[in-house]
Amino acid sequence: MNVIVSYACNTQIKSYNHLDGIMERLNLTVVTEFILLGLTSHREWQVLFFTLFLVVYIVTMLGNIAMIVLIRVSPQLSSPMYFFLSHLSFIDVCFSSNVTPKMLENLLSETKTISYAGCLVQCFFFIALVHVEIFILAVMAFDRYMAIGKPLLYGSKMSRAVCMRLISFPYVYGFLTSLAATLWTYGLYFCGKIEINHFYCADPPLIKMACAGTFVKKYTMLILAGINLSCSLSVVIISYLFILIAIVRMRSAEGRRKAFSTCGSHLTAVSTFYGTLIFMYLRRPTEESVEQGKMVAVFYSTVIPMLNPMIYSLRNKDVKEAMNKAISRIFLTK
Repeated sequence: MNVIVSYACNTQIKSYNHLDGIMERLNLTVVTEFILLGLTSHREWQVLFFTLFLVVYIVTMLGNIAMIVLIRVSPQLSSPMYFFLSHLSFIDVCFSSNVTPKMLENLLSETKTISYAGCLVQCFFFIALVHVEIFILAVMAFDRYMAIGKPLLYGSKMSRAVCMRLISFPYVYGFLTSLAATLWTYGLYFCGKIEINHFYCADPPLIKMACAGTFVKKYTMLILAGINLSCSLSVVIISYLFILIAIVRMRSAEGRRKAFSTCGSHLTAVSTFYGTLIFMYLRRPTEESVEQGKMVAVFYSTVIPMLNPMIYSLRNKDVKEAMNKAISRIFLTK
């Protein structure tokens, strides 16, 4: 028995020594933290960016939380369309909060570091929330098709139970996909360089910086991004093709106008979000693409979450009426 234990221990020690030898030959290091280079190294620009993105973050929080509360308290916003919109606002709050606070901290900090665990957590939530958002946008497109293409069946087909099942899929699928992607990120090895050329932990600059374990991560990232963007975008495109057919068949000009107005906000949100994601992820992570992606990431991680409630409120008659009633009730109670 002692011989077996001794043999097992010696074998384990040899395997550890062998692994250490490989790491030494490849100059691999155990990373405990990363340095986020951020948007700029100029101090005066950092102060300006801090002020700008702090305002953007506050507006994002206020706009999306106000949208969630308004949908909750307004009886005229009880349709499935606004149920899904409240979840989109919730995801925008989470999306912005995952990136912006750390970016604001680093803009005023001298160290600009993020722990290895913190980096993985940020990667996990970022990938999860991106997937949740693209599939919520797809679900919202399907909902618009049901409302416009099958108005007589809309109430029965889009019941509360159906809506709950539809909204559950983006969350479950998004977080499971992110778990797999984050485990592949955990498989990356680094050769001493711990500077991430970004303002948050993003896959392209991490892959560019890593010196081992990149093959699986690089191609699974491209395949996952391609499949998920294609599938969700296909649902959007097919839904709008059927919507267009339904609108063309309408005899009433007023009906056509109303149908177009209910789709306009969603199409704007889809175009901006999908466009920036396709530009960001469906390219090989080169030095140039990382630099360009950093600029694009500012738009979809901070600006789009701020714009979404404005897009849906300024272009939507029901939301504006509900907002006016809510404001009137607040002033009347005072």
